[in-house]
Amino acid sequence: DKSAWINRERTRWATYFSVPIIPTPPSDFPPRTLHTQRALAAVAQLAPDRLVAVQEAFYRTFWVDGDGRIAEPGCFVPVLQRVLGEEVAGRVVEAMQTPAIKALLTANTDRAFQAGAFGVPWFECTNTQGATEGFFGVDHLGQVAEFLGLERRGDLGMRALL
Repeated sequence: DKSAWINRERTRWATYFSVPIIPTPPSDFPPRTLHTQRALAAVAQLAPDRLVAVQEAFYRTFWVDGDGRIAEPGCFVPVLQRVLGEEVAGRVVEAMQTPAIKALLTANTDRAFQAGAFGVPWFECTNTQGATEGFFGVDHLGQVAEFLGLERRGDLGMRALL
């Protein structure tokens, strides 16, 4: 059963990397993420220093709290307000409806497809020699680290695959 295997893999990797996650996907999985993607594109433009915090809060709402409504403005706007404050969150909500943010999301999506992305997580990495490669899945993070020349501790053996 592929869905059961995927769920076991998801929780196995989450445990390995100490990432909090609920044991089964939220009931609305997979959600339609257009609105949240637009919100993130707007945050990237208006409050880029808070982008990671917003992504983490969206993740926590969906994958830790199990709230599958994160794709709906009624759910994610309060999350934005908590992370960004009401004023900046309001500007994000306004901006996400603009042609500029819609075009930015379209351009980002087109760029991802041109780079070879076919799902998430997709990592496009450029190393110190200027070479760029794409990697798919958390099971390839070891290859990402190797490609980027990052220091890796311990016996590499089979762990080199991680």
